Amino acid sequence: MTGTQHGAARAWRVSTAPGGLPLIGHALLMGRRPLEFLASLPAHGDLVELRLGPGRAYLPCHPDLIQQVLVNARVFDTGGPVKEKARPILGNGLITSDWADHRRQRRLVQPAFHPTRIAGYAEVMSEECEAQSRTWESGRPVDVSNAMQALTTRVTARALFSTEVAPEAVAEIQHCLPLVVQGAYRRAIDPTGLLAKLPTAANRDFEQALTRLHRLIDRIVDDRRRIAGDRGDLLSALLTAQDTETGGHLTDQEIHDQVMTLLLAGIETTASALTWALHLLGENPEAEARLHAEVDQVLGQRPPRYADVAQLDYTRMVFTEALRLYPPAWLYTRTTTETTELAGRQLPPKSDILISPYVLHRNAELFPEPESFTPDRWRPERSKDVARGAYLPFGGGSRKCIGDVFGMTEATLALAAIAARWRLRPVPGTAVRPKAHMSLSAGPLPMVPEPR
Repeated sequence: MTGTQHGAARAWRVSTAPGGLPLIGHALLMGRRPLEFLASLPAHGDLVELRLGPGRAYLPCHPDLIQQVLVNARVFDTGGPVKEKARPILGNGLITSDWADHRRQRRLVQPAFHPTRIAGYAEVMSEECEAQSRTWESGRPVDVSNAMQALTTRVTARALFSTEVAPEAVAEIQHCLPLVVQGAYRRAIDPTGLLAKLPTAANRDFEQALTRLHRLIDRIVDDRRRIAGDRGDLLSALLTAQDTETGGHLTDQEIHDQVMTLLLAGIETTASALTWALHLLGENPEAEARLHAEVDQVLGQRPPRYADVAQLDYTRMVFTEALRLYPPAWLYTRTTTETTELAGRQLPPKSDILISPYVLHRNAELFPEPESFTPDRWRPERSKDVARGAYLPFGGGSRKCIGDVFGMTEATLALAAIAARWRLRPVPGTAVRPKAHMSLSAGPLPMVPEPR
């Protein structure tokens, strides 16, 4: 088939994924081993059609096709069954809102992530990263996954709700959020929608945790509305946000939904990526030694600060490479709003498009030795050769993650704070395999801290 991209005609390879079964199509392969199955599909074409139960979905594998989808957000809008199942949890926030509403919300929320505010959030990040690095004991194994989840929860809660947020509120978020994330994933992978209706303990835990989280957010927002002034946190920015085009403000429900969205997006994803980065450093002593040398040179004997981030080049490259190998947002969906063409294939309205950064980042044509942990591939003289649209840990287009700079800043400070004090050694015999849940998780990851 032929397609037209940016005015130049080219022959696109379009195919159907192998291994489909009657009635369920490729749903079983997606359920059992989604990463391996999806990563095998670029060999079959630039655009690959899948059957998921009675429906069809399309996986673009070429970065030009992915860019076509992400840049044209009006035609390829957020959608699909995952989005519909996320709405009752996230409400109508930045992740779930439709194209027109998303544009308005983005204008209102963007000032909360202005560089001057990131500098303020970084003070919280530095304090919490330093505090986390002090809690470990030499020789006593630490579950790095749990530790990073606790760290990003405290950072996100304090950045959202100011440094005066009660410790009880942080504890409530730490308790409720994992249960909500687990429940959301169970709903996302159930094509029937029936499992969520069963009276199981897991479903009860999910409903209770979601209710408690909603109540906590409402209480914090109500309390903040009674206090005048900008505390420099995300919530203050949301409460005072004014649309530059219409003069409108966010409603209470919209603020609630944005807070819920930022909690789920800001905690789970960064924790997963940091966990992978520490695992990769533990498996690659040369990279770890280079990271330690840079941290020693930049910091000396003091904790990292926001001003150090610009100088921590190798630290940032380590995290960038961890995001390539294990992007937390390993799969997301778009849905066509009208008849359109992709790779020469006519797609009707409501066609589901699957975007997989995991698949893209492990394509050998885009990244030489894609399975290798190579932070140096992000040196300026080498990264300029990375194809446009080939690296998408934060998505792209108008729906690119609004907290990308926040997350990169937090992760750079966290890696530097930990590396200044510790070497983390893998526990012999620990099997580490990516688990494709709501984010790409490493699962429990015990490592042994050794003082430097």
